[in-house]
Amino acid sequence: MGLREAEELDVEEVHELYRAYINKNQVRLMTSFGFGRELVDHAEGAYVYTRDGRKVLDFTGGVGVLNHGHNHPRILAARRRFQEQRRMEVHKTYFSPYLAALGHNLAAVLPGDLNRSFLPNSGAEAVEGAVKLAYKYHGGRRRQILRADNSFHGKLLGSGGLTGGTQNHFAFPTIPGIRTFDYDDLDSVRKVVAEARGDVYALLVEPFSASTMRWCSEEFLRGVRELCTAEDIVLIFDEIYTGWGKTGSMFYFMRHEGLVPDVVTTSKSFGGGKSSISAYIAREPIFRKAYDNMTDAMMQSTSTTYYGFGEETATAIEAVCIAVEDDYPARARALEAVLRPGLERIKKTYPDLVADVRGAGALFGVFLAGGPKLLDLVGKLPAGLAKDPLIRTKVITAAVIHTLYRKHDVYTYNTLNGRSPLVVSPPLVAGPEEAERFLDALDATLGEGMTRLLGRFVRERVASW
Repeated sequence: MGLREAEELDVEEVHELYRAYINKNQVRLMTSFGFGRELVDHAEGAYVYTRDGRKVLDFTGGVGVLNHGHNHPRILAARRRFQEQRRMEVHKTYFSPYLAALGHNLAAVLPGDLNRSFLPNSGAEAVEGAVKLAYKYHGGRRRQILRADNSFHGKLLGSGGLTGGTQNHFAFPTIPGIRTFDYDDLDSVRKVVAEARGDVYALLVEPFSASTMRWCSEEFLRGVRELCTAEDIVLIFDEIYTGWGKTGSMFYFMRHEGLVPDVVTTSKSFGGGKSSISAYIAREPIFRKAYDNMTDAMMQSTSTTYYGFGEETATAIEAVCIAVEDDYPARARALEAVLRPGLERIKKTYPDLVADVRGAGALFGVFLAGGPKLLDLVGKLPAGLAKDPLIRTKVITAAVIHTLYRKHDVYTYNTLNGRSPLVVSPPLVAGPEEAERFLDALDATLGEGMTRLLGRFVRERVASW
């Protein structure tokens, strides 16, 4: 099957190929929740255009990937330039000007001496690279690593073990020595560190948890920094989702002047919505002790074939330049100026349906509640879903998402971790008018009442189970 044949497949043919060659239950799951029943023709900025003529406002932000929106013209031009000049993609024995420039740009954006970069493909790889660095920094003499109880760091064997919350319902093997502290609770961290008796090599935390819409206080972050310095623990901040302006500062931790982790991870919008690339950026003394010698100099750079891949690094250079030059943190704050009061107003209008609203910049969670009893509905669910302790919240949220998408052409999603909020995550190329359109659609949707929303959802979706 060639490219043109693939482009001409209709949605039913795509479903059949997924069932035959990808995962048949992925088709069942996605279509049951109201998605996957049409194909996208093209996408631009904050909008997705389907083959059947719909123009859908994408308020998922690509789950953190699309700060630059769909198909940003400067990103497309950067990739065209690379291709037209027939630049070389990968060859480790030739030094890459793109890799060199991107390392420079990361050091220029980040504070302090965060100036040594490693550039694999995914956020999970960046996390595992950062953990590997911390372990090597201590020469393997320390065996314990700390993660938060609500953490999300990826789904590889190592990063999956470092992921807490409700993500892991199957016990895969993982790295040894993982211990858990309570998120944003400095006393909890101090207790675990004391119990470890000098055996902790790293502490990994998300300053802003995009899966639970919680964030660490300045007191906690500075306290953890002080504790890690005193105990020589490598402090790793995971900003894979929240980097590049999403929450109103270039990285969430950078709103606190003088606060510098030992390592920060990034991915998602780092690639401008087109490049599969991630990074960890380490403080110079940490990196030098771990890898800056003739024996270990290639220990990281040879760990993945596509480390520093040419077109991906060229794309990321342009993505970083856009985020800086167009002041993406300011764009996020401008969206927040519309979204925060609008969501608070909706919360007051529907106190029985909206339990809470939390967030910062262009990243908010709407925590839904209420609605009629779901006993009959739960009985119709597939066995795996019916056992989910959060199934009531997830179905309520899915019913709202379904109506937003079907009746108002607004695309949103809900997280699988924490309390499964409806996520409000517009790309940073969206403007106040898109934010107002979303708020109007959410107001109209909730105005129908949860009984009607759930009834429609059950008729149109759950009946297919």
